[in-house]
Amino acid sequence: MPLSPDTVRANYARIREEVGPIVTIVVATKYVSLDEMELLAQAGVEVVGENRVQDLRAKHGRFAGVFRWHFIGHLQSRKAKDVSQLCEFCHSLESESAARRLTIPALVEVNLAREETKSGIAPAEVSAFLRLARELGVEVRGLMTMPPLADEPERSRPYFRELRGLAGEHGLRELSMGTSQDYRVAVEEGATLVRIGSVLFGR
Repeated sequence: MPLSPDTVRANYARIREEVGPIVTIVVATKYVSLDEMELLAQAGVEVVGENRVQDLRAKHGRFAGVFRWHFIGHLQSRKAKDVSQLCEFCHSLESESAARRLTIPALVEVNLAREETKSGIAPAEVSAFLRLARELGVEVRGLMTMPPLADEPERSRPYFRELRGLAGEHGLRELSMGTSQDYRVAVEEGATLVRIGSVLFGR
């Protein structure tokens, strides 16, 4: 079914009420077409997060001044310059090569699930990577993680709690954690940014 701006607006208002005024709602637009981006604007969405640089270029080309742009996908070093030019914030810094090219504030992605298929640095590497990133001039504001996919949102809580602890150890304030499946739990555990998609679109 096509997206309805009224449905998106109502869902967005409900989620905003649930997470509170301090938490930034980043609407994941990986599966949102160019035409549907217009519906997000009509619904009052403020911040969007894109996973792929090619799609980011196309969507930013039409809606540059309509939204605030975040990059939430895997950050390849050769795409870091493009991300820096098009976005105000990156959620997924995890390599020295990307850090050398990134010029916008960032979150360091941590693979707390220890899953080989997921991006992110190991928890034990956080201290060293933060030092490196700062030496390279990157403004690191916090951490991001993706827990294992689970049917029960409560299963994500230990990962969110661990990320909050890591951030606290290093004096970092921003926590990007929680998606459509578990954003409520993430907020309870201190998320300052949540990345939502399907729950907003009613898909």
